[in-house]
Amino acid sequence: MLSKEYPPSVYGGAGVHVAELVRALRARGDVDTRVHAFGGPRDEAGTSSYADLAELAGANPALRTFGVDLAIADACGGTDVVHSHTWYANLAGHLPSLLHCVTHLVSAHSLEPLRPWKAEQLGGGYALSSWAEQTSYEAAAAVIAVSAAMRDDVLASYPAIDPARVQVVHNGIDTELWRPVSAPDRVRELGVDPDRPSVVFVGRITRQKGLPLFLRAVAALPPDVQVVLCAGAPDTPEIEAEVRGLVDSLAAGRTGVVWIPEMLPRADVVALLSAATVCACPSIYEPLGIVNLEAMACETAVVATATGGIPEVVVPGETGVLVPIEQATDGTGTPLDPERYVADFAEALTALVTDPDRAAAYGRAGRERATASFSWDAIAERTVEVYRSV
Repeated sequence: MLSKEYPPSVYGGAGVHVAELVRALRARGDVDTRVHAFGGPRDEAGTSSYADLAELAGANPALRTFGVDLAIADACGGTDVVHSHTWYANLAGHLPSLLHCVTHLVSAHSLEPLRPWKAEQLGGGYALSSWAEQTSYEAAAAVIAVSAAMRDDVLASYPAIDPARVQVVHNGIDTELWRPVSAPDRVRELGVDPDRPSVVFVGRITRQKGLPLFLRAVAALPPDVQVVLCAGAPDTPEIEAEVRGLVDSLAAGRTGVVWIPEMLPRADVVALLSAATVCACPSIYEPLGIVNLEAMACETAVVATATGGIPEVVVPGETGVLVPIEQATDGTGTPLDPERYVADFAEALTALVTDPDRAAAYGRAGRERATASFSWDAIAERTVEVYRSV
């Protein structure tokens, strides 16, 4: 298993997926699962870590990534299958497929052609990340898409890939770790009043998560509703400054605006989600959206954008509300009518935060759906089936 993200360095959905899949595979006992991950040393059996090469310390981030990929590729000889996650590790899987003739699979959590704003972060390195992804995908023995919508995106972005090689295995959720808890004292310590209604956002500060659009939408919420942002790891200083300006403007006109920029322990995120009236997922690009599963597992209603794989998770009128969006087809996902989208998102949030009984019913149904349809044991079994098929 090859990944940039792996505990304790997890900042997004792909990292959560890798950590949980590895745990489920190791628990089976029939798959010798070893991890090769970016970062500093880890004290975990079967796991190797790879720091950036000192010689590339001042290089473009994409080149630094390639340096780590080369080190990982050299260590992958003698295995049966290498399974890489995100462009960061794709090249680390592709090279041993050539060098050592091992079978390489990739999991499609996101796609570079659908994230053109990455050029803001990587500059010319975006061309490198795009090349690494395309080369690896087109040569892989199989591509595992985390949703049916992602499978469609893979085939549209890379038409040279045989559709028979692209299979769907959804993301999952550990409903023992993600479950409703009552921790009002801890919620207060985090700056949130558990006795007031609240809308919580959990995600990175990146264009795809739609945070600026969300902040404009919550300005229309009733004044007693708290806005809780668990938002960090900005892609660029520019988007961080944009978000900070919107948060400051929002806080100037209402109370209960709480921004937590650091990565919180899972227990704290569970406490905040459990105390929230609604979890918001305003993403404009989301292959599946693990945050929706996490909220549902905590019995929290969801308001999310009807895009990507989100409609495969959130059932409108049952576990939450899906907000329609018309998007540009240039790969950015930008709303064609952002004012309409912001107004619709605000309306959906208001409808739920002012109807706590309906929000609670959606939350209970969400927990049932997460438990029944998205267990990691089932996802590990499906993943092993794909391994054996190639």
